[in-house]
Amino acid sequence: MKTDHATPRRHLATSPFNKQPVAAPPVEEYAVHDQVTHDRYGLGRIVTVEDGTAVTVDFGSRLMRINTPCAKMAKL
Repeated sequence: MKTDHATPRRHLATSPFNKQPVAAPPVEEYAVHDQVTHDRYGLGRIVTVEDGTAVTVDFGSRLMRINTPCAKMAKL
C-alpha cells in the first residue's frame, strides 16, 4: 500500500488570505495648549495632562476631563 504525502502548497503573494493584521493607530500624545476637536463637545484647548491617562479640555462653555485614548477626540 502506498502512503500519500501532501505536497507543500504554493505561496501566492496576491492571495486575499495573506493579509497582515491591521495595526492599531498610534495613541495620540497631548500637551498643554494643544487644540483638539471632540465629536460631541466641538473645538477645545488642552488645559492639563494627567500622565497620559486623562486630559482636561476647555471647550469654551465648560471644562471636561476626558480619559485617553479617546476615539471621539482628535488633535488638530
